[in-house]
Order: sequence, then structure tokens, then C-alpha cells
Amino acid sequence: MSFPTMVVLFDVDNTLLDNDRITADLTQYLDREVGPAHEREYWRIFDDLREELGYADYLGALQRYRLAYPHDSHLLAVSHFLVNYPFADRLFPQALDVVRHARQWGRTVILTDGDAVFQPRKIEQSGILSVVEEQVLVYVHKEQELEDVRQRYPADHYVLIDDKLRILSAVKAQWGARVTTVFPRQGHYANDPDALRTFPSPDLSIDCIGDLLTIDQSRLFPAAGHR
Repeated sequence: MSFPTMVVLFDVDNTLLDNDRITADLTQYLDREVGPAHEREYWRIFDDLREELGYADYLGALQRYRLAYPHDSHLLAVSHFLVNYPFADRLFPQALDVVRHARQWGRTVILTDGDAVFQPRKIEQSGILSVVEEQVLVYVHKEQELEDVRQRYPADHYVLIDDKLRILSAVKAQWGARVTTVFPRQGHYANDPDALRTFPSPDLSIDCIGDLLTIDQSRLFPAAGHR
């Protein structure tokens, strides 16, 4: 009797990394460096760009801010803040321990959305990249790239750990019983009342990422069984 192959897919922002705190730190820094009005303008540009691209692009928003305010002498300081941010300090408690622990279940892979520069840097500088042995997928819309995920990391069963019910629901709709969706209720997306009302419940909800250290493996693979 052989055991099924497993791939465990981890999201990054607000799943392993407390992105809400990063955003709060950036807001505070912008408020100090460029003032409240320009801080609000940066986030307006950021939101417009996210609507246009479909993902968060902090450096891209800074570039657009530069076009609007080409003589702002604080731009280099803000750029330095972003590029050199101590991402490892914003990992959720036990986040890397969870990724290491998940190796006993199957191959661990990062599956995230984002830009091609800042998002990979966050993953590297936080220490996540080395823990997953550089197995990282960064897409614009990851829920639309599942065939590519499957081809790169074929498995009998998948576990997707993500703080967004929208993503979990979209992947479940495509992969069905082949995936177990895990919902860590961390961050503002996970606690959005509209999302909680709109999307169906995931296979498993946990209060924080560290809860996976004590979860029974059978709860993650209820549909996999043995072959």
C-alpha cells in the first residue's frame, strides 16, 4: 500500500507574515516623512494601482507618487524604508516552525500574489524562502493559475493555507475534494464581515497559524486516504 503524495501551499501576507503591521508601520513612516496629506495620497495611489493590477504593489505606488510629486525630497527615504524593512520581525509567532512541521505532511510551497520585486524580497528577507527551500510561486491572480501549480508540483492532494476566504473558495471550487482549505483568522481580510457572510466555510478554520503545530494530520487530508 502506498501513501498519497501531498503538497502544502502557504500564502504569505497575513498568513505567515503580519502584513497589517507592515502597512501600519509604513503609514506611520509616511505620516512622519511626507505629512498626513501626502500619506493619504500615497495610499490612494496604492489602492488605484491595486485595482488596476489585481495585487498590492508598494514600490509601484511609490513610483506613481514620484510622478505626481517629482520634487519631494523624502522619496529616497521612503524607498529605503520599504526595501530595508525588517520583515523577519513581522512573522507571526511560530510561522516558520509551522512550515518546517508541514514537511512531514508533504512538500511545502509558497503560493502568493504580488509584484515581481517587492514580494520576493519580503519572502527572502523574512526567512521564508530558505525554509521552503526556494519553492515559491508568485502570481498576479494565483486562483487563476492552478493548472500551472499542478504541473509544477503534482500531487494526489493539496492543502491550501490562506487568510482570504475568497481565495480558498475559488480554489475549492476548482479542485474540490482534491484540496483541503485552511483558514487562519488573522488580519483584516480574515475578519471582514462581508467576506464571512459571502463565502462558504473552509474545510478547517484556525485562530492563528501556530495552531497547525498541534492539529491532527487526519483533519488536513480527509479526502486523500490511501491508494
